[in-house]
Amino acid sequence: MHTGRTYFIAGHARLPQGMAARSISDTLTITVEADVKYHVIIEASCTLATEHGRDFIGQLLRGCSLQDGVEELCSRITDYYQGKAQNALIAAVRDLHMQFLSQK
Repeated sequence: MHTGRTYFIAGHARLPQGMAARSISDTLTITVEADVKYHVIIEASCTLATEHGRDFIGQLLRGCSLQDGVEELCSRITDYYQGKAQNALIAAVRDLHMQFLSQK
């Protein structure tokens, strides 16, 4: 049961050619659940093809506040995700943050 203390938001970006996830969809989606008071990411997921990749991105984004801007999120991806979808992940995070700002 949803308590009303969190919200769900998503960001999207196009995947590069040659990615396994592209056989499923041309776009990559990042979703987060954040608390309504401080906008801290409680849970995050994405549509990478492997469970390990999805879990890793969730761990990278968890604990960041959307209120603090998008650069910390992008830095974490740049510093720790060295896969082919790095640019798509950053674009999806930027789109997600734009959605966040438009909902404030």
